[in-house]
Amino acid sequence: MSKKLSIALGVTFVWFTTQFGGGFASGAQLKSYFIGYGAACLLTCIGAQLICALYNSYICYYARKHNVYDYKSFNSSFYGRYSKIFSPLFELVYIFVLLVVPAVAFSTGGTTLQELTGLPYLLCTALVGVFIFVVAIYGTTIVRRVASALSVLIVVGLLVVFIPNIIAQWDSVVSGVQYLDAKNLPLGPALWSMLVYAAFQLASSPAIHSQHAEALEDPKDSVMTYIIGFIFNSAMIFISTLGLMAVVTLEEYATSSMPVLVLIRNGVGGAVMLPILSILIILGAVSTAVNMVSAGTTRVCHMLDKNFDPNAKPTKKVIVTTLILCLVGFCVAQFGLIPLVNKGYSVLGYLAFPVIMIPYIVHALYTKLDTKDDAKAPAKK
Repeated sequence: MSKKLSIALGVTFVWFTTQFGGGFASGAQLKSYFIGYGAACLLTCIGAQLICALYNSYICYYARKHNVYDYKSFNSSFYGRYSKIFSPLFELVYIFVLLVVPAVAFSTGGTTLQELTGLPYLLCTALVGVFIFVVAIYGTTIVRRVASALSVLIVVGLLVVFIPNIIAQWDSVVSGVQYLDAKNLPLGPALWSMLVYAAFQLASSPAIHSQHAEALEDPKDSVMTYIIGFIFNSAMIFISTLGLMAVVTLEEYATSSMPVLVLIRNGVGGAVMLPILSILIILGAVSTAVNMVSAGTTRVCHMLDKNFDPNAKPTKKVIVTTLILCLVGFCVAQFGLIPLVNKGYSVLGYLAFPVIMIPYIVHALYTKLDTKDDAKAPAKK
């Protein structure tokens, strides 16, 4: 494998694991933003990946070209003279990310544990919250090391669930598509939901994809990188959406916040896969929450102490901040997984429109995809 392709796959994997965490693995995002809008979901789920690929590629290209590999320097360079307006706005969006994503992770873990054990949702989210708090204080490094492995295991587990069920229940899949198609739902809301989904996925992209742009040998390598990412992500989200077509006509699906578990219970290999995939979803949710809570703790502690060292032993300040963030995540999680995914992510998407979605289009048009001043620049020796 060439070095360029190896780097492209590595950067692609970052995007892959960022999107396909515990929340996606539960099927709640697919149900809320795609399947609920009719048979067009089989196309809009791919359309969302195309939008994200275009934006992430531009972010990565710009970061590598201008050597800005953290979101603060990226925003200052990208927004230029308007950075005094948009940089603080992005900070607000990113803070909202740090609040909503852990809450969804709490809810995903709690809902899955409830489905697995039958315990009350409140108790399940509390148990997950205690686990997240302890790990966020003492085991962040370990979680970060295994986060990618957990994401891979979740993806493999989902493929093991979806592919056999698509094959074994092909008639049900076709019936599900026909059932949604017969509803004759308007295309407009489906397209808007696709845009909102892409927007909230992009809310943290300047912070994530700019830092990985340094690995590219050339800015133009971002194109190949995100073509590969688009293919991978589109294949995964299409297979997952198509698989859920097998259960969309079931009453259990209509009331469930964990559609993937409905598919497992009504499909092949359910007795074996249900506990395995449930555990993987819980671990994936925990790893996501720990990373986000840790990031929030670091940001707060840096504001309180400029000499704060995130790698030092946890201080009272770290423990108290982490505890507060975990309590906030626990409280917000009580709204439930589907409401959080519907409302929380939607608000995040709406916030991303004026800060990322629209300004990036204006920037691309005004600078001709950041090539406007290239002709004036002196030739490199």
